[in-house]
Amino acid sequence: MKLSRTEHVPIPTPREIYEHLARHVIGQERAKRAIALAAYSHLRRAEARRRGYAGVLHKSNVLLIGPTGSGKTLLARHLADFMRAPFSVADATEFTEAGYYGKDVELMVTDLYMRSGHSVEDTERGVVFIDEVDKIARRTQGAQNGAGARDIGGEGVQQALLKMLEGREVTVPTSASQPWNRHETVQVDTTNILFVCAGTFSDLHEHRKAARSIGFGETNKGKAKHRRITQQELISFGMLAEFLGRLPVVVELEELGANDLVRVLTEPEESLVREYRDRLALDGVELVLRAAALKEMAQHAISRRVGARGLRSIMEEVCSEILFDAPGKTGKKVIVDAQFVRRRLADAPLPEASAEHV
Repeated sequence: MKLSRTEHVPIPTPREIYEHLARHVIGQERAKRAIALAAYSHLRRAEARRRGYAGVLHKSNVLLIGPTGSGKTLLARHLADFMRAPFSVADATEFTEAGYYGKDVELMVTDLYMRSGHSVEDTERGVVFIDEVDKIARRTQGAQNGAGARDIGGEGVQQALLKMLEGREVTVPTSASQPWNRHETVQVDTTNILFVCAGTFSDLHEHRKAARSIGFGETNKGKAKHRRITQQELISFGMLAEFLGRLPVVVELEELGANDLVRVLTEPEESLVREYRDRLALDGVELVLRAAALKEMAQHAISRRVGARGLRSIMEEVCSEILFDAPGKTGKKVIVDAQFVRRRLADAPLPEASAEHV
C-alpha cells in the first residue's frame, strides 16, 4: 500500500541526527550512529502510520549498555531535544509489579504526559528514558535461589513493561501525586513512544574482563578484540527474552578515556570550562585553565570511576576557593595549573599564590 498524499512532514536524516548528537556528546561514535538510525526509523515509522501506511513496521526501542558517565542519559536527552519531543527520565528501581507497594510502570507515561503539557498527542510521540534496567534483572532463576517466588521488583517490572514497550493503549493517571482510587485517567497509545533503556550491567563487564585476563600475560594486555555482548549473556544476567525482544537496537558505549574527558570539559557548547569562565567573568575575573590541569582532572575522574558525570563535582572542588574569592579580585587573571589541581583534589593546604599568576 502506498503512502497517502498528505502534506509531507520533513524528517531529519540519520546523518543530521548524528551531527546534532556529535555537537553535544563526545566520543561514542558507534553509539551515536546507531541511535541516529534508530531515531530516524522511529520518526519514519510514526509518520508512515500517520499517513495510513499498512506495511510491516516495528518499533526501534533502544537498549544502551555502558559504564557510569559514558553519556547514556546525555545521548537520550539531546536526541529528544532534536526531535522536539517531550522527554521523561525514569529510574527502573522505583517501580514494582502492579498491585504491590511502589510505583506502577504506567507512571512513566504519566510523567511524559505532564511534561508534554497534558497533551495526549504530544505524549504519544515522546521519548521515555528508563535508567538502571540492569537492576531489574530476574533474581529468582532456580530452586537454589527461590524458584516460584514473586520477584516484584525485578522480573515483575520487566513483565509489566512489555505491553508499553511493544505499543498498546494504556490507561494512565493524569497526575502522579493523586491516590490511585481517586485519580483521573487518560488513554495513551504507546505505539509511537520511543523507549530508551539503559544500564551499566557492571557485573557482566567485570566477568568478561576477568575471563579475558585468564591465561594472558602483560604483553597481551589491551590487545583483546572487543566482542559485543550477546543476547544470551543478557538473558543469563537475568533479563527476560521477551523484554530484550522489544529492545531491538542494542548499543554498547565505551568507557571514556582521558582525552575524551578533556574534550568533554572543553568542546561542547555547554562545556564546564565555558560555564566556569562565564561565572568568574561576572565578577571581572579571567580564568585560564592549563591543558595539564584539564588532563589532571580527567585522570582524577578515571581514578574515581565516575566518568563524565563526575567532572562537575571535580571542577567544583578545584574552583570553589577561586569562586569564593572572585568578588575581591576584579580585573585579575587566575591561572590553574596541574599542581594546583592536584593539591585541591588532595584537599591539601593551598597558598593563594599557587593559583594566581598575573
